[in-house]
Amino acid sequence: MKALALRRQIVGISAILVSIVVFIVPFVFIFLTASKSTSEASALEFSWPKEWAIWDNLVTVLTTRDGIVLRAFVNSIVLTVISVTIMVVVAAMVGYILQRKKSKLNGIINFFVLAGLIVPPAVVPTIWVLQGLGLFKTLPGLILIEATFGLSFCILLFRAFVATIPRELDEAAAIDGAGPVRLFFRVVLPLLRPVMVTVIVVQAVNVFNDFANPLYFLPGDKNATVQLTLYNFQSQAVSQYNLLFMDILLITIPPLVMYIFFNRQIVAGMTSGAVKG
Repeated sequence: MKALALRRQIVGISAILVSIVVFIVPFVFIFLTASKSTSEASALEFSWPKEWAIWDNLVTVLTTRDGIVLRAFVNSIVLTVISVTIMVVVAAMVGYILQRKKSKLNGIINFFVLAGLIVPPAVVPTIWVLQGLGLFKTLPGLILIEATFGLSFCILLFRAFVATIPRELDEAAAIDGAGPVRLFFRVVLPLLRPVMVTVIVVQAVNVFNDFANPLYFLPGDKNATVQLTLYNFQSQAVSQYNLLFMDILLITIPPLVMYIFFNRQIVAGMTSGAVKG
């Protein structure tokens, strides 16, 4: 027993040390570099700032190019909130139908759901479709792109979780006179809260941190997202690493906060349908 307890302690300590090296050390380096003056930051050394310039760097980054970073944060928040909302609602309904309603079309639908995870997106045909719909270089067009690309993963999670909900609840609601819409939104959807939190956090971080899709489908400074500002900032502030790392710090904080507060819910939602389904 003592040997087993010692082994567990060693494994736990090793995991903590690996986490510190992989996650905390880079974040500290980003923070320290973002707090330095231009001359100090150019050395790219892991050292304490001789002169704290974090406030000046923050003001400079937020006011650069008529406040493009602030506009980018607004665009990214709108993009993330709307696209994740679409994913949650649509994926919950599709996952519920696939799990509860058995039909000959389920196999075909499952094939397309898995294909959405495996097949890489085609950029040029997608641009043609957006141009035909008049949605290219528009925020609504990118919202539909993000929601579509993330839908397959969300459907699989919701379908696995629905399998853990007893069918008797559906039958009891139907006996009480609840229609399909009322049954789903009043009875089933509230029970999906654990997996909903998982989908919201994971997909919100993915959309917020997405670089390729905004670069392809939403070019231009007017519609810039936070990741595109980082790309532009790197080319303009190549010798001002303090400003570059300040921009990185601002972009890193929102996803980090979400993971810190919802890490347990993420694990619960990912493993809820692992046994039954």
